[in-house]
Amino acid sequence: MSGSVRWVTAFLDTTEEHADQVESFWVQVTGYHLSPLRRVREEFATLLPADGDPHLKVQVVEKASPGGLHVDLHTEDVRALAARAEVLGASAGHRDAGHVVCRSPGGMTFCVVDHPGSRAATPVTWPGGRSMVDQVCLDIPPSRWEEECRFWAALTGWELVDQDPEDEFRRLRRPRGVAIQLLLQRLDDAQPVVTGHLDLGTDDYLAEADRHRGLGAVEVRRTPHWVTLRDPSRRLYCVTRHPVDEPVVGAEESPG
Repeated sequence: MSGSVRWVTAFLDTTEEHADQVESFWVQVTGYHLSPLRRVREEFATLLPADGDPHLKVQVVEKASPGGLHVDLHTEDVRALAARAEVLGASAGHRDAGHVVCRSPGGMTFCVVDHPGSRAATPVTWPGGRSMVDQVCLDIPPSRWEEECRFWAALTGWELVDQDPEDEFRRLRRPRGVAIQLLLQRLDDAQPVVTGHLDLGTDDYLAEADRHRGLGAVEVRRTPHWVTLRDPSRRLYCVTRHPVDEPVVGAEESPG
């Protein structure tokens, strides 16, 4: 398919006052190295895994977006994918060579970019087991649920897995070799726009959550299947029990 999604990169959008703390924290959480800052105002940096292509970046912004996260969708044809997004109901704003900033019908920011990756990194091993940032969860208010599920499935071209119509989770089955999968979560309460948060897959989610607290994370919620935490900028994310070597297969393993 022309303009198909070949790779996903998650961006941590952080204000300057928290940038140093956030960069240091996520370097320690992931075990990756931070690239030099780049672009005109030195606002971007990439978290570089020891192997595989990068899938996580940090960006210094004047005002953090709701959730403090956006995604880049990588494609071989930026114009075609951006045009498809608009046909499906997205709005497109800033455009330049190889880069279009869009918003989903429910208000989630994403960018259409070129230069796709092709080889996922391997999980990093810690004393308590392995872990890896391997998922972006889109948090969708009830009024936008069906619309956003249709939109992201049609835009990516990935299969929408819906194991139980009454379940609050659906996922998009990522192509082989892609590091980040997309999980869709129907919220119980209304919120103004669709937001997103990061999830880590782990061998031992409780041991991994303990490691994060030792690095400065604050625990918000603990369930039998995931722990919700805040990073130094108060950005929410989840450490989950879903295996790092395979996609989430059902709601019992899905983070919220």
